[in-house]
Amino acid sequence: TLSFHFWQASGGEDEIQQLQKALLDYLDENTETDASLVFSRKFYIAQWFRDTTMETEKAIKSQKDEDSSEGTHHAKDVETTGQIMHRAESRKKFLRSIIKTAPSQFSTLKMNSDTVDYEDACLIVRYLASMRPFAQSFDIYLTQ
Repeated sequence: TLSFHFWQASGGEDEIQQLQKALLDYLDENTETDASLVFSRKFYIAQWFRDTTMETEKAIKSQKDEDSSEGTHHAKDVETTGQIMHRAESRKKFLRSIIKTAPSQFSTLKMNSDTVDYEDACLIVRYLASMRPFAQSFDIYLTQ
């Protein structure tokens, strides 16, 4: 079963990367029984990389719009462009390291000896999917 440490609040970003890594590890471990999981693994990596780029562009645009409309902000409340870029580069570096790692070598990069089973993988997929923009705005689309 999925270990508690995956769900610890050790910073949202770190938690997401741990979950992504656990899911990719699960996919890698099961590619021998289902070849389509190789495609799924590549798809998730590409999707997360794209999401990082889109979220970064949106955050920077939002920040610029707020700057032009409100003037000055409290430095503590607003993320700087540098912080946004640093977070994005950290995410991309994580994903690039996984892309460069052959699937057979990926299992040696496990966080610990815990394994993720099918039910845990489904739970991780649902959790990560719930954080995507479409899932978060589904109620808006439904009411319209």
